Amino acid sequence: MIDIIFADCLSILDRLEDNKFNLVYIDPPFNSNKIQKRGSISYSDKFGKSAGSKQEQMDYEDFIKTVSSKLYHKLTANGSFFIQADYREIHYIKVWLDGIFGRDSFMNEIIWSYDYGGRSKRKWATKHDTILWYVKDPKDYIFNYDNIDRIPYAAPSLCGAEKAKKGKCPTDVWQLTIVHTNGKEKTGYPTQKPKKILDRIISVHSNPGDTVLDVFAGSGTTGERAELLNRNSVLVDNNFQAIEIMKERFHKQNLPHIIYENLLTMSPYLNY
Repeated sequence: MIDIIFADCLSILDRLEDNKFNLVYIDPPFNSNKIQKRGSISYSDKFGKSAGSKQEQMDYEDFIKTVSSKLYHKLTANGSFFIQADYREIHYIKVWLDGIFGRDSFMNEIIWSYDYGGRSKRKWATKHDTILWYVKDPKDYIFNYDNIDRIPYAAPSLCGAEKAKKGKCPTDVWQLTIVHTNGKEKTGYPTQKPKKILDRIISVHSNPGDTVLDVFAGSGTTGERAELLNRNSVLVDNNFQAIEIMKERFHKQNLPHIIYENLLTMSPYLNY
């Protein structure tokens, strides 16, 4: 089941149950000071500028620290936390998260590399995002190695026919294309992430029947992949257009979902 909550994440996090979620993935604002737009759908990455949001009173550092600290308490004892950002903020975020989870709980810096779009003539073109993986307990966490999807060898003739047929495990550099504007995956949401990223994270870092949380849900890719992989999910977003996209997306695929827009009638994952 996919629970969709139409709310600001800071307003809802104190009401979500602690020690409830086996996996948290977030793709928060990148603080790029831009408006991301695709067609009639827009997403503001101008941090602190969205009217009515609690983040208006917070700078970016305080916002990420506050959200991440609250999410730490939502994780189960063996839970994992993933956060995605770009080169502008990721190094600061790493330091902030070390303070919340502890340096021993930092597991990987994953580079999502994509080769699409324009090229700068003033610097090396920036064609990657960074995903940081932290665990609540470095001695007890979910890592389903056998669920990792295999990728082709660059030089299959050098590794033998059997290995070439099986493929190799990806490293911490994931070379995956973006969601193309004319691709089958597209929903119209400007910052939509590829299904393959969420498939890897959810398959390897949770088990069937577990619950996944995403408090910057956007187009709902986390919920879609979790449901198709037999996980439950809770998606939170305060953008009305995102809620409408998720509603249409899940309806088309006949994926079971509930949308909670009235905070008086809330998800069973919330405390009252």
